[in-house]
Amino acid sequence: MCLAVPGRVVRAFERHGTPMAEVDFGGIRKDVCLAYLPEAAVGDYVIVHVGFAIQRLDERRALETLAEFQRFGLLEEEFADPLADGPPDGGESPAGPRADAPVMPGPRAAGEYRPGEQQAEGWRVAAP
Repeated sequence: MCLAVPGRVVRAFERHGTPMAEVDFGGIRKDVCLAYLPEAAVGDYVIVHVGFAIQRLDERRALETLAEFQRFGLLEEEFADPLADGPPDGGESPAGPRADAPVMPGPRAAGEYRPGEQQAEGWRVAAP
C-alpha cells in the first residue's frame, strides 16, 4: 500500500544540492525530499508520499491522523521492510519473484508488444 503519511520534520539538510529532511512518523524516522516544499522547517508537520513532502499540515490534524494510522497498524505496514523476514515464498533469493506472482508473456522481438503488456517488478516472465 502506498499512503500519504504525516510526519514531523526533525532535521533539515541538503543532499547533492536537494533540500531534504529527517521526518519522524510516530517513532519511525525516514529521510524525505523537500524539493516540492523547500520552505518546510524543523518542527513543521508535512504529508509525505513516496518519499516527497507534498504539503504542510497543522499539528492537531497530523497527530490525529498518525493516531488513526497506528490504531489500524498502517504505519508498520507502510514502513515495514518487505524482506525483513525473508522472501515470502521461502526461497533463497530475496530479489527473485514470488511463486504466486502473475505471469507475464515471454519475451518478444523489439517493438512486439500487446496492448497493456509491460514487464514490471514482481512479475514472472513466462518461458517462450
